[in-house]
Amino acid sequence: MSVPRRPPVLDLLAQSILSGVGVGAIYGLIGIGFCVIYNASGIVNFAQGAFVMLGGMLTHAVMTKLGWPLPVAAVIAVIVVAASGVLLERIVVRPLWNRGSTMFVMILATLAAQIVVERMTLIAAGDQPRSLPVFTDLAPLRIFGLAISFQFLWIVGCSVVVIAGLALFFSSTKTGKAMRACSINRDAAALQGIRVSRMLALAFALSAALGAVAGILITPTQYTAFNVGVPFAISGFIAAIVGGFGRPLGAFAGGILLGVAQALAIVFLGSAFKNVAALSILLLFLFVRPTGLLGPAK
Repeated sequence: MSVPRRPPVLDLLAQSILSGVGVGAIYGLIGIGFCVIYNASGIVNFAQGAFVMLGGMLTHAVMTKLGWPLPVAAVIAVIVVAASGVLLERIVVRPLWNRGSTMFVMILATLAAQIVVERMTLIAAGDQPRSLPVFTDLAPLRIFGLAISFQFLWIVGCSVVVIAGLALFFSSTKTGKAMRACSINRDAAALQGIRVSRMLALAFALSAALGAVAGILITPTQYTAFNVGVPFAISGFIAAIVGGFGRPLGAFAGGILLGVAQALAIVFLGSAFKNVAALSILLLFLFVRPTGLLGPAK
């Protein structure tokens, strides 16, 4: 007696959801980067997409120009991008912060920084797309008819490790607790001897490193180029809003929801509806639950 096969549409649906979870995990990491800076300073950093782009581009450059292996190139890229985050904070954000500039001015400044980084990357590396080799070059695993690539496992596994590490950092280390204190009340934190400016620089470094990790993880599955940062930044920002802006775990959950919705939209409606699905989810949450999945940061 033969076992009845599932209808092909169900296999396609399950495979699409799996793919959406992988991409959504990347959106979630980018969304967490938004939350880290927002919690420490109240600033929305729209240059976050530049960090994602630089992670993949720098890793590729170190591998091809210097001939170093992927793990070493990835570590170097994360360090360099984290340093660029501190540079952005010092050159662009800090002067505006000291002058008491409005949030609108801060957003415009980070958008301008995003454009500058894109143009500099275009001049330095050209406009040709780049890609990275998969981390584990083996045939996909077959489980219940689903093809699970090892890159998907790397994305999900690294995302879980990053989230667990951040939770431990903010709950168990003195620096993490100081950053949390700044997010609650910067003036009170300063009165307690916490150097708020240092915490702001650290927040930008941490956010930039998260963006770089996201860029390195996603580049083996899709190309990177000088202009990929803005779409990733928009998706990460939507994920942060859907999850409850300022809630890192909520941002990750929002990223998963967004990735799955986009994958299903591509399958059933076509690739042209990918962004429509993302914006529809954003509008739905803004109208129905503006505080997001987990509510605002406390």
